[in-house]
Amino acid sequence: MEPGLSGRTALVTGGGNGLGRAIAVALSEAGARVVVTGRRRSSLDETVAALPGPGRAAVCDVADPGSVAALAAELADEEISVLVNNAGVAGPVKPLTEVEPDEWDEVFAVNVRGVYLVCRAFLPPMVARGAGDVVNIASVSGKRPLLRRTPYCASKMAVIGLTATLAGEVGPHGVAVNSLSPGPVAGPRMERNFRLEAERTGVSCEEAERAFVGRSALGRMVTEAEVAAGVLAMLRMPGLCAADIDLSAGMVAR
Repeated sequence: MEPGLSGRTALVTGGGNGLGRAIAVALSEAGARVVVTGRRRSSLDETVAALPGPGRAAVCDVADPGSVAALAAELADEEISVLVNNAGVAGPVKPLTEVEPDEWDEVFAVNVRGVYLVCRAFLPPMVARGAGDVVNIASVSGKRPLLRRTPYCASKMAVIGLTATLAGEVGPHGVAVNSLSPGPVAGPRMERNFRLEAERTGVSCEEAERAFVGRSALGRMVTEAEVAAGVLAMLRMPGLCAADIDLSAGMVAR
């Protein structure tokens, strides 16, 4: 149990599966009470059941201001002192000129607007208490070219910029805001991306994956558990603020 997390309550968005679930479990193992939010009650309940410690599920669409306001009201009895903005969508895999406006808007609604709305709702109590931690999940894709993924890359760069500016606003009040930029995370989302890339370029899924992960120094993707451990590591560094940390198995990011 981490002394710094014991007794604290963490809110994890997009906590119903995948990376969000891994982060929620890691926080719970470290001693935090964990609240997970997402759009599907059944998935959230499965995450809560997987937590080794106390937890709570609350349905919310982070892109909807009314839904986020309702979430804040529902959790008024919780002292949220750790916020992990993990909710995100991958978006289309196609050239920019083929991306439809509604596809673009969906990516930014969840990946950027969602971070803004949740921070807007849950930061004021942290500022009033003079303490809190926010970790926004960005991506190395926001810092280097990723062909046919323009909406996703642009949205993650926006999250990095939001993080740096927000840290300057609330840091003087004792709230640390940072972002974690994973490389490709092994799992269903990347499998979907490799399939779409293979269909577009006429190669096999295996070839698409090899070409992608071959850019990293370790020659592999990172795991959900490694990203979750990265979140915990950042929370263990009390002087960390306005930082963006790469966790990419050596994927060149700049």
